[in-house]
Amino acid sequence: MAAIKVHGGVLSTTTQRVLVCLHEKELEFEFVPVDMKAGAHKQEPFLSLNPFGQVPAFEHGDLKVFESRAITQYIALEFSEKGTQLISPGSKSMATLSVWMEVEAHQYDPAASKLAWEQFYKPLYGMVTDTAAVEENEAKLAKVLDIYETRLSQSKYLAGDGFSLADMHHIPVTQILVGDTNEEAV
Repeated sequence: MAAIKVHGGVLSTTTQRVLVCLHEKELEFEFVPVDMKAGAHKQEPFLSLNPFGQVPAFEHGDLKVFESRAITQYIALEFSEKGTQLISPGSKSMATLSVWMEVEAHQYDPAASKLAWEQFYKPLYGMVTDTAAVEENEAKLAKVLDIYETRLSQSKYLAGDGFSLADMHHIPVTQILVGDTNEEAV
C-alpha cells in the first residue's frame, strides 16, 4: 500500500478531522507538521499541495487532496473494508449521510468554529475574547442543536443507525467546545 501522509497542524480542527478518520479506519500514516506560526502553509512546498495555503493536505501515493471533508470521504471510500464503516451503502442512505454532512459543514461548523476561536484559541494566543461574538454564535449553535435533538430522537446517529462521517466530522471542534483539549484527545 502506498504511504499516507497528512500535512497539518496539531491544533487545527480541520487537520484533526482527517486524523480522527485515519484512526477510525485503523490506518497507518505519516504526520508532517506544518509550521503555521512561521507561515509555512503560505509558501512552497506546501502550496503545491494546497494552493489556498490552508491545512490539511493529504497524500496517498500520487494522489494529493486538500479540504478535510474531501479527504475524509476519500479515506472512507478507499478503505471501506478497514476499521469503522463511515459511509452508507445504497443511494437513499448515502443521500441521508450527505445531507447531515452538509448540515455539519454549513450550519454547525461555522458557529461552533467561531466559538472555539473565541473561547479556546484567542486565550491560547493571548488575545481577548469578543463576548458579543460568543453570544451571537451560541444563539446560532443553539438553533442547530435543537434540530439535532429532533433528528437524534428519530435515529441513533445523525445519518441513521451507525456512526458515520456525518458524526465524525463534528468531533474536533466539539471536543474543544466541551473542554476536552488534552494532547491525547487532540
